[in-house]
Amino acid sequence: MNKLYATIGSGNCFKAHLAMNQLGIAYETVLIDVLKGETRGAEFLSVNPNGTVPFLRLADGRGIAESNAMIWYLAKGTYLFPKTSYEEAIAVQWMIYEQTHLEPNISPARFFTTIVPSRRAEMETQIAGWQEKGAIGLARLNEHLKHHDFISGVGYSIADIAVYGYTHVADEGGFDLDEYPAVLSWMNRVAATDGYIPMNELSLAA
Repeated sequence: MNKLYATIGSGNCFKAHLAMNQLGIAYETVLIDVLKGETRGAEFLSVNPNGTVPFLRLADGRGIAESNAMIWYLAKGTYLFPKTSYEEAIAVQWMIYEQTHLEPNISPARFFTTIVPSRRAEMETQIAGWQEKGAIGLARLNEHLKHHDFISGVGYSIADIAVYGYTHVADEGGFDLDEYPAVLSWMNRVAATDGYIPMNELSLAA
């Protein structure tokens, strides 16, 4: 059976959970406490030398790091994979965009605003910077979604899972999602897909 090393509440980990739940792939969850430093411990580093979650250990023993690579592998040949070569290229484009313009800003802003609010005051300047850059990223996403029901085309795919991971909890990082109505409409479409499971219910997913 596949084994997913993950932290509940992580947008990147959520991507793998959601993809496997929607594809009906059996897996076991191994919870890793990032706040306690478990990703830096010898035991976990022996599993993933990169020291990051999520990490997917396949049933045959091989491993995959990086959330977007993980869901790409899992979805290949399924209804979640882009249908044409062009849609595949657009999926890659937006999966890269998510990791360079959205996640690097939404994730830390959310971390110090909601996950570890005790450090919010000391990180105020950095949070403001992340929010400014993240707002630019969300605006570009909103513009794209004004003209598309889903990220890479007319159908729901792993591109949507990748972008949704942190975007749907951006409000927890101080972003006003009401400023991005096309993003909100898209988020509702994603949440209505078959097999969708909310992030806060992931402990029941495996």
